Amino acid sequence: MSKHFTEISRRAVLAGTATLFAAPMVLGTRRAAAKSDSVTTCNYGGSYQEATVKAVYDPFTKETGIKVNIIPAPGLDRIMASQLTGNVDIDVWLSGSQDTASGSKRGFWESLDPALFDLQDMVIEPKSDYVAFETFAQGIAWDPAKYGQGKHPANYAEFFDMKKFPGRRVIKKGTIALEPALLGDGVSPKDIYPLDLNRAFKALDRIKSNTIWAQTTPQLTSLLQTGEADFGNCYASRVKSTTDSGGVPLAFSFEQNIIDVDCLAIVKGAPNKENAIKLITYYLRPDVQARLYNLIAVTPVSKTAAGMLSPEMRKWQPDPNSPNNLILDGAYWADNFDAVSRRFLEWLMT
Repeated sequence: MSKHFTEISRRAVLAGTATLFAAPMVLGTRRAAAKSDSVTTCNYGGSYQEATVKAVYDPFTKETGIKVNIIPAPGLDRIMASQLTGNVDIDVWLSGSQDTASGSKRGFWESLDPALFDLQDMVIEPKSDYVAFETFAQGIAWDPAKYGQGKHPANYAEFFDMKKFPGRRVIKKGTIALEPALLGDGVSPKDIYPLDLNRAFKALDRIKSNTIWAQTTPQLTSLLQTGEADFGNCYASRVKSTTDSGGVPLAFSFEQNIIDVDCLAIVKGAPNKENAIKLITYYLRPDVQARLYNLIAVTPVSKTAAGMLSPEMRKWQPDPNSPNNLILDGAYWADNFDAVSRRFLEWLMT
C-alpha cells in the first residue's frame, strides 16, 4: 500500500490541454453513458483489493443495487488530465494521505458534508473534501527463524544501529525513508515536522552501503523471505498477508511504528456523484469497517469497529496512544514532495 503521490508531469499537462477542444463531445458521450446504478473507484490490487471486494464492494452492491467498478489506483496526473478535458471517469478516489492532501490543495475533490459521518465515532475527523477511513503501520520486520530475541532491531534507533545489529536493510525507495531516518537518529516523533533534511540524509548515509532499495511494496517482504535482506521497514498488513499465504513466516515489531492513513474523496466532476457519496458513507459504517479489518491487518477509523475486531486481528493493531509512534503529516508532503523527492534521488546517485 503505498504511497507517495505521482508527480504531475509537464507532458501530462500538455496532453490534457491538447485534447481540451474535444472535451464537449467527449464529455457529452461520457455523461450520456453514465449509469445511475454504478460507481467507479480505484484500489491497490492484490490481497488488499480481494478483501475490499469481499467485505465492502459486494455487500454494498447487494444492499443498494449499485455496481462497483474497480480500476488500478491512478496518479494525480490522470486526475488532472481528466478534469482538464472534462472526461472524468473515476467517482471515488482512494489513496494515502500525501497524494490525497496534494489533490485537495489542487482542487481535485468535491466538498463533503460533515453531516454524512458520525463524527463522534471517528478517530480522525474528515477534512472539507476528503475523509480518512483506515490507518496502516510501518515498522521493523525480520525472519524470526534467523534472528531470535535480542538479535534483531525492534525500533528505528536500533534499525539504524549498524554496530549492534549488522546486516542488510531493505527500505522502499523514495522519500518514505526520511521519517525513519530521523527517528533512527533520535528525533522525537513530536519534533519530526518540518523535516530536518540535512540530518535525515546524514542518518541515511550511515546505512546506505548496507541498504537494498525496494522498487515495490511486495519486495519489502520478499527480500526478507529469500534472505537477501536481514531487516526491513515494512507494513504490518503486508507481513501478515504474506505469512498467512504460506510464505516464510516473518515477525513484525509494534514497539515503534509510523502511522499513515488511507483516504477517500469524490473526484470533482464525478459522473456518479450521488452513488459515490453512498459508497463513502458505507465504507465508514462500523459494521462494514469491522468486516473489512477482520480480513486485513489495517486499523479502522471507527471506534466502534475497533472494538469488534477478533482477538487475532487485535494483535496486529499498533498502540494509538504510544508516544513512540509517528503519524505521517500528509499536508507537509503536499507542499514539499517534489523538491524533497528530487533531493532524495540526487542523494541516491552520489
